[in-house]
Amino acid sequence: MARGEPPDWALPSWDAGETGAGRTAGQPAGGPSTRGLFGSGPAGTFGLRILQVSEVTRAVREAVRQDERLREVWVEGEVGRVTVSSAGHAYFTLKDERSQLACVFFRDDRLASPFEPRPGLRVVAQGRVDIFETQGVYQLYVASVQPAGFGDLALRFEALKARLATEGLFEVARKRALPDRPRVVGVATSPSGAVWHDIQNVLRRRWPLARVIFVPCQVQGEGAPASIIAALARLGRFADQREAAGRPDEAPQVTILARGGGSLEDLWPFNDERVVRAVAGHPVPIVCGVGHETDVTLADFAADVRAPTPSAAAELVTPDRTELAAALAAIERRRQALALGRVGGALRDLGQERRALDRLHPRSQLAAARERSGLLLDRAARVVHDRLAAGRSGREGLAGRLVPAVGGAVGSRRADLERSAAALRALDPQATLDRGYAIVRRAADGRVVRAPVEAPAGTPLALRLARGELAATSGSGPSTPP
Repeated sequence: MARGEPPDWALPSWDAGETGAGRTAGQPAGGPSTRGLFGSGPAGTFGLRILQVSEVTRAVREAVRQDERLREVWVEGEVGRVTVSSAGHAYFTLKDERSQLACVFFRDDRLASPFEPRPGLRVVAQGRVDIFETQGVYQLYVASVQPAGFGDLALRFEALKARLATEGLFEVARKRALPDRPRVVGVATSPSGAVWHDIQNVLRRRWPLARVIFVPCQVQGEGAPASIIAALARLGRFADQREAAGRPDEAPQVTILARGGGSLEDLWPFNDERVVRAVAGHPVPIVCGVGHETDVTLADFAADVRAPTPSAAAELVTPDRTELAAALAAIERRRQALALGRVGGALRDLGQERRALDRLHPRSQLAAARERSGLLLDRAARVVHDRLAAGRSGREGLAGRLVPAVGGAVGSRRADLERSAAALRALDPQATLDRGYAIVRRAADGRVVRAPVEAPAGTPLALRLARGELAATSGSGPSTPP
């Protein structure tokens, strides 16, 4: 291998630009260019352009989406393994003798479909082919499934369903609510067979108060669509007549359109476009109970309510009298409980008012005053008793403290008295007299003689001695002390 040439495994990704160098063996000059897949580079270089997985997947997805034939396809095959996810989406395969196709049936479409794919069944699936980019696989995104073998009727059914759906005839927003307790119920069905009798029995059992306006019609065959349309029109005209006559209570408030089960061909009158439009334009709410639970017609989609069977349609338009009686009984019990509660509340209020009046009665006031005075007297007696006890306790405490204090004070005063007595005794004239002295007084006036001049000679004197007195007379003249 020459220097600068790519390895064999890289061919034919060798790109030598416009010079032609590095072409694969057998590729003529001016042949198809690989520039869309491989990048260009200088001559003699390795210029492979590597794509991401997502880029390849997006390229394939865009190619698939640009193909008009794959936007809506009808595929017939045998159903393989079916898996339903927790979200409600169904995943299955359609296969024939040579290949198989992965299919996805999303939850909303699956629940709206009257037919479920089952392993081993041969079905016709309608949908679009697209690429699931995350896993890089192509799948059929299913919009509806029908058992195979219906042929042209199934295709006509789906085509008409799609066209009427685009006009809004099946929109949920246009559907009307059913009356709770209809006074008049209109019924359009065949007079023969079990359907009409079943509806009568259900209406009679559940809501015998309702008046039934029955309009017979043909529900199978070539003349069935026109007969059904005429029956619905008659019910509409009857309602208009009752309204115009001022008796709207006699007009139907809800209509039942019903027939028994059958094949797709038997039920085809209810897929007639004229019938579907008559159902959608009916003046009062309409309940469509056609066929069995698995049977679906376009009239079911246009009706305000779809019932799985004719008997179920009669049950949907009327309340159950037993349930209503039970509800009325429950309401009566609640009413009685409410009345008893209010009466009980009034009685409680009355009792409170009576007790308030009793409290304001003079006799009650007097008794209350007597009770208050007794309480006050008891409280005053307790207060006086407590104060006396406190005073007695205080006096006893004072007495306990007074005895020692008095004893000390008396002792102190006795000592003072003894000292004073001793001093008095020392100063007492009697003491002086006891020592031999005498007190000389003039007998006439009792004055103490302190000097001789106070008692001239011959003055009667009184001498007080320590033990008695003596009478004396003063001498003739004063004597002078030595």
